[in-house]
Amino acid sequence: MDQKPVKEVVILGGGTAGWMTAAALSRVLNGKVQVTVVESDEIRSVGVGEATVPGIIRYNDMLELNEDQFLRETSGTIKLGIEFVDWNFIGDRYMHGFGRYRQDIKLTSFEQIWQRLNLVGRATKLADYSITQTAAYAGRFMRPRLEVPDSPLADIAYAFHFDASLYARYLRKYAEQRGVRRVEGRVVDVSVDGVSGDIASLKLAGGAEIGGEFFVDCTGFRGRLIEEVLKSGYDDWSHWLPANRAVTVHSAAEGPLLPFTRATARTGGWQWRIPLQHRVGNGYVFSNHYVSEDQATATLLANLDGNALGSPWILRFVPGLRKRPWQRNCVAIGLASGFIEPLESTSIHQIQSAIFRLLKFFPSSTPSEADIDEYNRLTHREYEHIRDFIVLHYHLNHRDEPLWQFCKNMDIPGSLRHKIGLFKSHGRLFTETDELFAQGSWWQVMQGQGMRPRGYDPIVDVVDVEDLSAFFDGVKRAIQACIKAMPTHEDFLKPRSSPAEQVAH
Repeated sequence: MDQKPVKEVVILGGGTAGWMTAAALSRVLNGKVQVTVVESDEIRSVGVGEATVPGIIRYNDMLELNEDQFLRETSGTIKLGIEFVDWNFIGDRYMHGFGRYRQDIKLTSFEQIWQRLNLVGRATKLADYSITQTAAYAGRFMRPRLEVPDSPLADIAYAFHFDASLYARYLRKYAEQRGVRRVEGRVVDVSVDGVSGDIASLKLAGGAEIGGEFFVDCTGFRGRLIEEVLKSGYDDWSHWLPANRAVTVHSAAEGPLLPFTRATARTGGWQWRIPLQHRVGNGYVFSNHYVSEDQATATLLANLDGNALGSPWILRFVPGLRKRPWQRNCVAIGLASGFIEPLESTSIHQIQSAIFRLLKFFPSSTPSEADIDEYNRLTHREYEHIRDFIVLHYHLNHRDEPLWQFCKNMDIPGSLRHKIGLFKSHGRLFTETDELFAQGSWWQVMQGQGMRPRGYDPIVDVVDVEDLSAFFDGVKRAIQACIKAMPTHEDFLKPRSSPAEQVAH
């Protein structure tokens, strides 16, 4: 069995998924594998994923990116969480903030202690004990201070908003400097080996032919290789996630530069607001079974903070996942693999995790079916975990419109039903170590959507309630002191002089 890695990888499609993949392969494979990106200037990139989750820092660290430069190059801003407006009922709002609350006590979690104190009126709202949520609403930010582990400053978790097109351009430059070859052209035919059934080459308009041993499909919803050629099949999740459209438009930046994403529930879905340094990204994710495309477009344009920059653009999609994201000598990454609406900003994370999985199972010239099966199993498990978390937001609501009533009364996945049942009794939540959304995330959304457990973990009672209350009061005081020491979000993003310039001054 040949254990040597494949020597030629061809990525079809650029955009965020294609250039994230190319950049990672160029960094890790150290020039030992020829990586070629085939993309056409005629094809418009969807440009999803302008908001991210903290896992992107791991990806940036792998590439050894300078974070200040990265923010400048992509017109980026800091993201500390997502504010949900009108999701439970009109007039309500809450935030899903990143990171953990303060440290757990003995054998139970901070959230369980809060539940105990809240039931006896000795705690304020859960968000008051999160430094990321408090900083987000105060419009402040600083990078975590890991050298002070007992301070809330060590618990600052953050991600980014950025311009997806600028991000792809930034990564393209990075990848090309490390030997990645870009070929401009539109694919008109795909050659398949008559014996193995593997993809052999891509034929471009004009006659050029690009051969390779392994192919990465980054062609978006179409799935040019994974579906049109290899017939992977698709699991449709529309019965749990009825939204199937999005209308998007950029708008002028006005008002303070908020370090969080906002998701506002609407009659037929929800509207996002993503603040960048030079503009604001906006979109309305909706179901055309409840509002028309024209109605959704009018609603979006009527609810912008600044003037629209350009014309709205409609995206049509089917939520779900390819049955086999890796099929033969081709793996689909990004929208070609599957799609879950960006309510919790998971699109780029799913690209990133697919890249890391591919690196773990990087194929030899004699690929292992067991490796391919395991890659596909892990991909399905990740998508299902994220799917359940998104369905949770829709299912727990007290709104009266038809879409929201459908979501409230629909039959949800059994895995989600199990989590809700555990939470309702004693507020218990259990997540696997590799799940994107940990216990604190589930607590925030369940509480924010109006679900209250009947009780709490009895083990909390091993500590006197007065001691618990004093501890919680101390946490709030420490957070407030830390917030005062932070610069504003705008000040953090201001260009800083280089170390050499600082010495000179």
